[in-house]
Amino acid sequence: MIDLGISKMALIGAVALIVIGPEKLPRVARTVGTLLGKAQRYVADVKAEVSRSMDLDELKKMKETMEGAARDVHQTIQTNASDFEKQWSETDATPAVSADAYTTYPEYKLPHKRWRTKLGATPQWYKARAGVRTKALSGAARVARFRPKPTSQNT
Repeated sequence: MIDLGISKMALIGAVALIVIGPEKLPRVARTVGTLLGKAQRYVADVKAEVSRSMDLDELKKMKETMEGAARDVHQTIQTNASDFEKQWSETDATPAVSADAYTTYPEYKLPHKRWRTKLGATPQWYKARAGVRTKALSGAARVARFRPKPTSQNT
């Protein structure tokens, strides 16, 4: 933008102090600062818009080249398919061996399920010792179960 050195800025500040006066200088400086900030934001917005439009142009060009390549691929596939169909129609279409001779079925395998562990039941004494819950507790029953025991005082 503008090349201002420290000496030039000091000269501008001194002239502004003399012309504007010390009372109005802070307000003028704030106004100049806000205007410079707005100008910088505007320049940044313009740069962003220009770069966005350049990217959009590049994307449009890329889209056109991809569409052209897709058309070319489609064209070659169509020509290859038509050539294959011509060759296929020229050959003998009746196979020497029936299609049932090539049909194979997959071999059956037993599923390896652990049915013994599913049938086994855990004993109640083991559940009681391990602390496994066997019944659902209501909220009031849970509070009553975990309520501290009252201590009796004999004094």
